[in-house]
Amino acid sequence: MSHFTRLHLLAAALLTTGTLVLCSFDAPSVRSNVPTALADTTKADPETGLAVDNNLMLVRAHCTGCHSTKLILQNRFTRDGWKQKIRWMQRTQKLWDLGEAEPAVLDYLTKHYGPEDKPFDGRRLPLKGVSWHQSR
Repeated sequence: MSHFTRLHLLAAALLTTGTLVLCSFDAPSVRSNVPTALADTTKADPETGLAVDNNLMLVRAHCTGCHSTKLILQNRFTRDGWKQKIRWMQRTQKLWDLGEAEPAVLDYLTKHYGPEDKPFDGRRLPLKGVSWHQSR
């Protein structure tokens, strides 16, 4: 089975199961057909997908009664941005006052779901050293 075919089978299996796993493959000259999963430094709670932390249960108690954790996972806000979202939910969605728990909830959200400083934004880098021909 070619290296290309193994990648297609793996992609199909991932799409079917709905599981995303980052893998690296050995060079084709090596006879291993088993992908190696890349480990993340932060563990995710298997039930919610949220980062495991001392404040996880507090966040679950205040957030998941009304909405899915997917709303947290898909956003990246500053501390002030998360606070504005909480205030919006309190004004319009009947979220209760978090009281003394609010700083810990904001700490958790900012630490794990704050803005990311990524050098790569998903686009390819501009081409360098390319000589374009002049049109007449």
